Amino acid sequence: MKHPPPPRRCGVVAAVVALVLLACLQIQYHHLKVDLGKAGFASATQDNSNRNRIHLGTSSKPATATTNSLPRGIVERHSDMYLRPLWDDSAATTHKNKNGDHNALLAMAVGISQIKNVDTMARKFLKENYAVMLFHYDGNVDGWHHLEWSDKAIHILAHNQTKWWFAKRFLHPDVMAIYDFIFLWDEDLGVENFNPRRYLDIMVSEGLEITQPALDPDLSTDIHHRITIRNKITKVHRRIYDNRPSMNCSDESKGPPCTGWVEGMAPVFSRTAWKCVWHLIQNDLIHGWGLDMKLGYCAQGDRTEKVGVIDSEYVVHQGIPSLGGPSLSSKTPRRSLDLRTHIRRQSSAELEKFKERWDRAVREDEGWRDPFES
Repeated sequence: MKHPPPPRRCGVVAAVVALVLLACLQIQYHHLKVDLGKAGFASATQDNSNRNRIHLGTSSKPATATTNSLPRGIVERHSDMYLRPLWDDSAATTHKNKNGDHNALLAMAVGISQIKNVDTMARKFLKENYAVMLFHYDGNVDGWHHLEWSDKAIHILAHNQTKWWFAKRFLHPDVMAIYDFIFLWDEDLGVENFNPRRYLDIMVSEGLEITQPALDPDLSTDIHHRITIRNKITKVHRRIYDNRPSMNCSDESKGPPCTGWVEGMAPVFSRTAWKCVWHLIQNDLIHGWGLDMKLGYCAQGDRTEKVGVIDSEYVVHQGIPSLGGPSLSSKTPRRSLDLRTHIRRQSSAELEKFKERWDRAVREDEGWRDPFES
């Protein structure tokens, strides 16, 4: 006669069977959930496909990937910086300059300490109905509201940022496409002998894509490069001659600092040149050191012909580094001097980084050929 198994052994067997059943139920639930999700995704995809079919219509020309859900006629590829009225749109101006032949934008990084000088500069450009954009690096925008033209300018605020930082983020080529020329200037330029309309007329007539106004050698306090000095007997100059061993600039010179070069304080770009320059600006190298040596690659041709310094419309460089502290030549607290020292060190470090990136990019891009190397 067989004896029944002990109760403890039966309990263990029952527990194992229960665990197996639970595992099977969980697996079935998982498969059911996945099947339902696929069905829902398929349904949603079908609905979206139907909607896209409505938007796309029957256009025979393929749309770009980013706008393929829109009819081509509604796609607005560009923008501008002109202010628009909240009502009575018929009263809006055409935003053309008085001669109707140039659209231009003046963009500057500014601080309240330079308000008097910036006021003079802005009035010169607004008189020609050119657009003005001010990048406020000191946080003070309210201090400009009393100027009669303040409401006509675009004001953008970000603390302690340079004009190159602002330009990379707010002067995208698609936004700038309406402008024929972009002035990306420092705030410490004297413009008593400068007329922006005449300047652009010369730029066009000379076939220049990248320029800067010459510096008055008698009144400017901060001149770093000979090529920027005004030649009083010419309208434009594209090169300098210097037989010193450190320069060796002659007719044979093909690049900076002898020719094909402008300084970063007051560059002026054509629309096409700016589209290239914007991509050259490095997002994290905010001081822009090193850019000037490579701007000629954006000149849309031979930089010895397309890049120049305009002598007949010239400016005074006052040399007031107000971003980061007052001028080193003035009586300033120790802290201001230290800030300027730190900024210069950072600028020098960024210059080395820019050079390294350029050299690495040249090595890695096997299909690129330097257009200025014979």
